[in-house]
Amino acid sequence: MEGSWRDVLAVLAILAQLTASGSSYQIIEGPQNVTVLKGSEARFNCTVTHGWKLIMWALNGIVELSLTSQAPIITNNRFTSASYNRTDSFVSELIIHDVQPSDSGLVKCSLQNSKVFRSAFLSVQVMGTLDIPSNNLIVTLGEPYNVTCYALGWTPLPDISWELKVPVSHSSYYSFLEPGNFMRVLSVLDLTPLGNGTLTCVALLKDLQANKSLTVNLTVVQPPPDSIGGEGPALPTWAIILLAVAFSLLLILIIVLIIIFCCCCVSRREKEESTYQNEIRKSANMKMNNTDAETRLKSGKENYGYSSDEARAAQTASLPPKSGEVSLPEQHSRSLPYQEPNKHRPSPASHPQVSFDIASPQKVRNVTLV
Repeated sequence: MEGSWRDVLAVLAILAQLTASGSSYQIIEGPQNVTVLKGSEARFNCTVTHGWKLIMWALNGIVELSLTSQAPIITNNRFTSASYNRTDSFVSELIIHDVQPSDSGLVKCSLQNSKVFRSAFLSVQVMGTLDIPSNNLIVTLGEPYNVTCYALGWTPLPDISWELKVPVSHSSYYSFLEPGNFMRVLSVLDLTPLGNGTLTCVALLKDLQANKSLTVNLTVVQPPPDSIGGEGPALPTWAIILLAVAFSLLLILIIVLIIIFCCCCVSRREKEESTYQNEIRKSANMKMNNTDAETRLKSGKENYGYSSDEARAAQTASLPPKSGEVSLPEQHSRSLPYQEPNKHRPSPASHPQVSFDIASPQKVRNVTLV
């Protein structure tokens, strides 16, 4: 029944538009651009002179609301109107309820049977969600820690900042788009906490100055006993760098000392070998000289028939007193055992006796006894 009345009123409005003359009114002030959040209300005002017959509101080229001097003609419950009479003008207000991103576009106010209109732009922004992986963060005292805040589903993309209610020695943050997902913004907070507190991630839509925040608790614990230093916070970065440089220099010094020591050992060994070779050469030269001297001394022929007076006297003393025969003793260690010479009959002293040692044929001595 209500729909039938709306159709009737629409037909009457069209008839009034066709029959009325529009030369006696005009638009004094048209609507202004509006930016709103998704789900809120958007309001547009259109001020016209008195004597108007029909005011029409269109969104993106589609008439959503018509207004006559008797009553508005509503075709969509999301679009309503309010009216204000002034002394010299009339104000028609368009109200869009539960605004959606699809409502973004051109809003136009026009008068019946007239080419006069005014328009404005409707911008709908979306406040998405914020997320931090953990609501309770447990970190080590004095150690750097990173906290990431994710902003998803925001239109346009928000500006993200951090509010710290925790003592820190250092803090900084930066934001960037997630690779492969240009509708998701990440903000990373880098801090070195010194005590317990809270961290708040704040996302702001600058055009509306609308923001959303998310707070997490941060708990600081003491470092384990087996950590560096055993007690207190970890070494600062500059101290770690200094230790690394000192260790590197010490290592280089040790390598240089080892190289010098090896070079000295090699040089000493070469020197010792050279001295030893010189000694060997000297010893060889001395032996060669001695050998040459002995060779020169023995170069003559040995006279085995010579016998010194002392040897001759000793040999004469060893002969038996009653025998005129003489036997020569063995000269070499390899000769046969001594054999007693055969005794001959006495012979005249004028005949000499000769005895030969057969075991030593190389050396023969002749002895004549008178």
